[in-house]
Amino acid sequence: MIHELAQQLVDLIFDWGYLGIFIMMAIESSFIPFPSEIVLVPAGYLASKGDMNIAYIMGSALVGSLLGAFINYYLARTLGRKFLLKFGKYFFISAQTLEKMEHYFKKHGHISTFTGRLIPGIRQLISIPAGLARMNIAEFSIFTLLGAGIWALVLVLVGYFIGTNETLIKEYLKEITILVLFLLLILVWVYYKYQKKRV
Repeated sequence: MIHELAQQLVDLIFDWGYLGIFIMMAIESSFIPFPSEIVLVPAGYLASKGDMNIAYIMGSALVGSLLGAFINYYLARTLGRKFLLKFGKYFFISAQTLEKMEHYFKKHGHISTFTGRLIPGIRQLISIPAGLARMNIAEFSIFTLLGAGIWALVLVLVGYFIGTNETLIKEYLKEITILVLFLLLILVWVYYKYQKKRV
């Protein structure tokens, strides 16, 4: 039933064209968990048929993703920070913990935001600690766009080259996700070694 409801929603949004992709990606990137593959894979398929343009799909997806990330970022930076400063002790989060988080994101916010946008289940949530830590907004925007852009392009290309074969899509997405996670582990390891040398 949930799948049917999601499909009906996607069909409705696609009637709106690129605006629909923008809206869905803003939702997916904010506090409402919504799988981006059910938006961007069909969009890629429509592009392969000539019904949509990949550049416009990517533009709509990226701007939508950034808007959704900004929503989480600013909610965490304003309401979330005030809440934790006042009631954080009841959740074992002190003002010192927030200060440590802020220091961490000043130093490692770029790599955390970039990698976080590529990890399933974390990509929507990474904006929250970034907002709580008051990460530099320019850096946050750049690395959010980089991470979101890579993932969006992967999904669009899967739809473009595979089409509507659901079995193949699931198989390829699983393999791609594993590959991305493996590459991220290598990237984090290289970053860690680089930072260690600088100390």
